[in-house]
Amino acid sequence: MKVLVAHNRYRDAMPSGENTIVIQEMAQLSGAGVEVIPFLRSSDAIPAMSVREKALLPISPVYAPQRDLADALREHRPDIVHLHNPYPLISPWIVRTAHRHGVPVVQTVHNYRQVCAPGLFFRDGRICTDCRDRTFPLPAIVHGCYRGSRAQSAIMATALAVHRPTWRSVDRFIALTAQIQEHLRGYGVPPANIVVKPNAVPDPGPPTPLGDGFLYLARLSPEKGLGLLLDAWRRHPDGALGPLRIAGDGELRPEVEAAAAARADVEYLGVLDRDGVHTALRRSAVVMVVSTWHDVLPTVTIEALAAGRPVLGTALGGIPYLVGDAGWVVRADAGELSAALPVARAGAAALTAAARARYESTFHPQVVTRRLLDVYDDLLSQLRA
Repeated sequence: MKVLVAHNRYRDAMPSGENTIVIQEMAQLSGAGVEVIPFLRSSDAIPAMSVREKALLPISPVYAPQRDLADALREHRPDIVHLHNPYPLISPWIVRTAHRHGVPVVQTVHNYRQVCAPGLFFRDGRICTDCRDRTFPLPAIVHGCYRGSRAQSAIMATALAVHRPTWRSVDRFIALTAQIQEHLRGYGVPPANIVVKPNAVPDPGPPTPLGDGFLYLARLSPEKGLGLLLDAWRRHPDGALGPLRIAGDGELRPEVEAAAAARADVEYLGVLDRDGVHTALRRSAVVMVVSTWHDVLPTVTIEALAAGRPVLGTALGGIPYLVGDAGWVVRADAGELSAALPVARAGAAALTAAARARYESTFHPQVVTRRLLDVYDDLLSQLRA
């Protein structure tokens, strides 16, 4: 089987679990005997573009010629195009191009970009669904939701309206959770065209002995709940809960640095590579996943389970599904989170086995890759029939 995997990488300056997942999934497919044809673009390439390319960039979410994609389809003749993120350099036009060449399209839905310009259902520090169920997402323009620009938001809103038929023509959607499945149904996708399949992360091996304290590993941005975590943490005396280690980068980095300077029990680790992530997990007892938006499938949760670390998370998006019986879930409220911190610290050791078992049964590459191959096989069998 040949699969062309299409993904527009997010900027390296804004670490993305989606980038990591796509690369890992390509490796897992190759390991299972699939011939993977990468069709990857990177937002980091934009500054080096020619003047003409930059001039055309604003309209790319609506229309992109896709000549290089057409060439790849003719040269490699893949059985399936598997799309992840199309913005801004690939565009939803990839679906139409693939279909014009007789190739079915599978898309993994990592966010809410079909109806929300930034894809988060999050604005001004709160959950926002103002554009849901609208033919044209006018509120996105009014509030400048896409990159803080009304002009860019207008282009993205136009793309969302223009490409409703495009998205509905996708042959099979992969919803990472049941919540995304419901989101797609609400968008008008037939239930038969949606399959629920989570992501996987590589097996790091048997868990090491439990460390101490808590680890927050995410983008340092409002929707990831950093402010919520720091508020809850400050309600306990310095040192009462062991260390809080924070890793990542983003617009809220100054707040983290200030917290680390003010308290001896807060440590800022900066941006970590893969070895650094594994070291941080080994040193910790509980991983914090405290998003304040409907976070679809935060990769760090699966990494925590793989390392045998229970998770303390918020009851939003896919987090409750991920955590299962391997941790604790509370409302996105500083008081509730503060009360849960000592409970999690005291109960971490009792849940390490459950965390690892949940990873092995649900998020291990062998399990998830087999499910993905079944999606491909079922789609191709249906089309042949």
